[in-house]
Amino acid sequence: MIMEKKNGPWVIKSTVSKYKNPWIEVNEDQVIRPDGKPGIFGIVKMISGVSVLPLDDDGFVYLTEEFRYALGRDSIEAVSGGIDGSEKPLDAAKRELEEELGIHAQEWISLGVVNPFTSVVHSPAYLFLAKKLKFSTKNPEGTEIIKTKKMKIEDAIKMVLESKITHGPTCVLILKAAHYLKKPK
Repeated sequence: MIMEKKNGPWVIKSTVSKYKNPWIEVNEDQVIRPDGKPGIFGIVKMISGVSVLPLDDDGFVYLTEEFRYALGRDSIEAVSGGIDGSEKPLDAAKRELEEELGIHAQEWISLGVVNPFTSVVHSPAYLFLAKKLKFSTKNPEGTEIIKTKKMKIEDAIKMVLESKITHGPTCVLILKAAHYLKKPK
């Protein structure tokens, strides 16, 4: 017996999984829309992720430049990656920063969470500012060819505003970090 369930003003009659791999799942819901008519709604669920903006004592941030398969081009981004299993967001952030840029940070500031695609994708990204940096050897995954981009945070803000940085969580993280750094301590 299929139990209907409410999702805000929508009623979900049934859900069918259309595709699943370790990173994403695509489901199709048979629904009753808010206007009372039947319909369908597709949802993409991605594993939760993290984005990290490392900031050194001289005001430089360290971003990544990497070819993104879905875009078909290079993208400048904050260190970003998925949260593995029951891993805590901060632990994932520390792991990703070490893997992708070989950076360890002594100070971590949570800048909240962002949901980059709210209409059909569920993929929260936890945002962190990392400070008091120590540099070592990076150890990226086999699919990652990552270049390090070092720049002043003001230049990163300009790149966001000029759409030279377009990765949603990175844009939000850079702007939130800039606001956080301007607040009186």
